[in-house]
Amino acid sequence: MKKLLYLLSALIFPGAFTACGQTPTAATDSTRIPKPDSTTTKTAMTPGQTTDTATFGAGCFWCVEAVFQQMNGVIKVTSGYTGGTVKNPAYREVCNGTTGHAEVCQIVYDPALVTFDELLEVFWQTHDPTTLNRQGNDVGTQYRSAIFYHNEEQKQKAEMYKKKLNDENVYGKPVVTEISALTVFYKAEDYHQNYYNQNSGEGYCQYVIRPKVEKFRKVFPQKLKPVEQK
Repeated sequence: MKKLLYLLSALIFPGAFTACGQTPTAATDSTRIPKPDSTTTKTAMTPGQTTDTATFGAGCFWCVEAVFQQMNGVIKVTSGYTGGTVKNPAYREVCNGTTGHAEVCQIVYDPALVTFDELLEVFWQTHDPTTLNRQGNDVGTQYRSAIFYHNEEQKQKAEMYKKKLNDENVYGKPVVTEISALTVFYKAEDYHQNYYNQNSGEGYCQYVIRPKVEKFRKVFPQKLKPVEQK
């Protein structure tokens, strides 16, 4: 598995890994993703609805989980698999790239505190959406950049934002993020949940995940959860 290669390489070349999927075309601290159109930030809510859900794939789900757990308005982040053809896939199967699933995180959030558009802004900023089926040394369709929309409104917002990024040539290369309807979401094995917080001393966490979290905190200080909520 590519994650194991990261760990072994990080021990030999500790300065070589600064961020999962960070390449010359990835969004850097100086590459600021344009903010969403302020006229499209309101999300339609059904009567009695108090939360909403987004599902993103942006490489290793440990990285995605760790970033969005830091974001104000995010209530819960669950790592899992979607977009494939095999029922109840196991991690080893997904890592082999034979099931068609992507590693994703399902994000439950409070629309009164954070909008879907803001989630998209963080999504675009914290991975490289121009590399097809890879983030850094994590290679395969399971690591593809993807937005799995839950309704037509999310689809429209994601497509509009992707078009804006390409029209403005933000990355210098086309954004290849998949935008597909969510079908079945399979929760990943328990040991994948809350991974960074429970394993922060491990090599992959130190050399791959931590720089992504630090980047998020640097670029989006206004979006961080209050200290007492962490």
